[in-house]
Amino acid sequence: MTNQDHLSTELRRLRKAAGLSGTEAARLTGLSQSKVSRVETGAFMPTEDQVVALCRVYRAPAKVRRELVAITRDLREEASSARVVLQRGAWRMQQRIGKIETASARIRGFQPTIVFGLLQTRDYITALFGDALPEDERDQTVEARLERQRILDSNREFHFVLTEGALRWNMGGAATMLAQLGHLIEVSRRDRVRLGVIPWTTPVSVPVLHGFDIYDSRAVLLGTQTATALVTDEREVTDYEKNFAEVERYATYGDIACGHLTRIAADYRQLAAGSLR
Repeated sequence: MTNQDHLSTELRRLRKAAGLSGTEAARLTGLSQSKVSRVETGAFMPTEDQVVALCRVYRAPAKVRRELVAITRDLREEASSARVVLQRGAWRMQQRIGKIETASARIRGFQPTIVFGLLQTRDYITALFGDALPEDERDQTVEARLERQRILDSNREFHFVLTEGALRWNMGGAATMLAQLGHLIEVSRRDRVRLGVIPWTTPVSVPVLHGFDIYDSRAVLLGTQTATALVTDEREVTDYEKNFAEVERYATYGDIACGHLTRIAADYRQLAAGSLR
């Protein structure tokens, strides 16, 4: 059994502490029994009103209710313009994503274009933001993203799938990419991190348009050139889960994946050496 996220675990604990069955909780809140069950398994994203209703029925302390509503608010569905995010402070978005990650027990992600934020080195992050931010704000945003990475030391489950194309995108130069690949090899050996690499030589039949991250089975975060979107519609989340299942079957893992990372790193090492001549 996988660890449940905090929202699901706490609502289930509160219901049991109140001595209520799922059927009784559904009757008292006006929710269906299946919806109460899916909330507790992380398969359904409740609204703030639904969380408040459940907490009221369970007689949850005010502090607990506020905490669960805050988690729900962080997971609400929305789309943020990249321009708005930059104007408000990109580091704030990093903090918000960090809250979503903290509220999740299982994080899955697919990236065909860049390295995952949770796996990026400092130099890679700095090169990624480039001149899009003033220097002081860029430094603050880099630190906020690095702070998110502390979650890798937790007991959550992580499953990342990268394409070789993402690793061949020479972000920041050969030296930066060489260090980034070394970091990926190191992270891939962690017990709770499953890192898959899809070699460019692997024939595929699944078209990909963009990367995405899945939090449990209740939310998906995706970014485009101009916006960052958080999707919580149950049917859309299911579609992304199916998409992830499709692409992960092309991935290599363990020693084979590390072999591909080492091969790509060797090319960057040769490129870096050539630039010094």
